[in-house]
Amino acid sequence: MHDFNTRAGEIREEIRVRGNQVVDKVGEVVAAGNVRSIIVTHDGKTVLELPLTVGVIGTLLAPQLAALGAVAALLTECTIEIVRGPEPPTTV
Repeated sequence: MHDFNTRAGEIREEIRVRGNQVVDKVGEVVAAGNVRSIIVTHDGKTVLELPLTVGVIGTLLAPQLAALGAVAALLTECTIEIVRGPEPPTTV
């Protein structure tokens, strides 16, 4: 399920996944780029918040993903909220 909400020019997307899929999905989202932060919630409570910047490299994110993997193993279902920057204007 995807929900799109725009706040202050940002694009927010929510994806519901099973606990064992969290780390893979977060890795896909980070690899896709243009992500400002990722928030993982379970039962309405924030489990992990990853603020990302343009220069984040996989090795810098590895400790957070390892922690997320440990927590995700205990969760049955959770929500990943992806906050992206505003879309660049298109020129015609």
